[in-house]
Amino acid sequence: MDYAHGSRPLDSDIGNRSKRCGIIRALVLALLLGLGSLGTGVNGWTADDDGSRLTIVSPAQGAVIKGDSVDVQYQLSKGVQATHVHCYLDGEYQRGFKGVLKGLARGPHEIKVVAANHDHSGLVAEATVTIEVE
Repeated sequence: MDYAHGSRPLDSDIGNRSKRCGIIRALVLALLLGLGSLGTGVNGWTADDDGSRLTIVSPAQGAVIKGDSVDVQYQLSKGVQATHVHCYLDGEYQRGFKGVLKGLARGPHEIKVVAANHDHSGLVAEATVTIEVE
């Protein structure tokens, strides 16, 4: 490196490089922390843990279903915010879910039940089973 003042860098040159490195480190750390705090879950929302607990009672994990419909029974122990559940079949929200999923094609399917609050925001409590329809 060629310096106008001689063959050795000035302390201010070293200090400026150190400041730039510190700024770059801070930006990288902020980016990593930001990425680490992204919400996860169904449809990418950030879910609240209100103390609710949710279990799918029926069908059992790996159940083989005869026909094209299945009764989904679950047990929701409501926490502070939970008022109801949302049901998803193969990742697709089942609007108006009343406990029965109809019109299932043959093959494997994932059933997910997620606790929700009065604003329909998802909470942490969820349960998932995979079934096979014959």
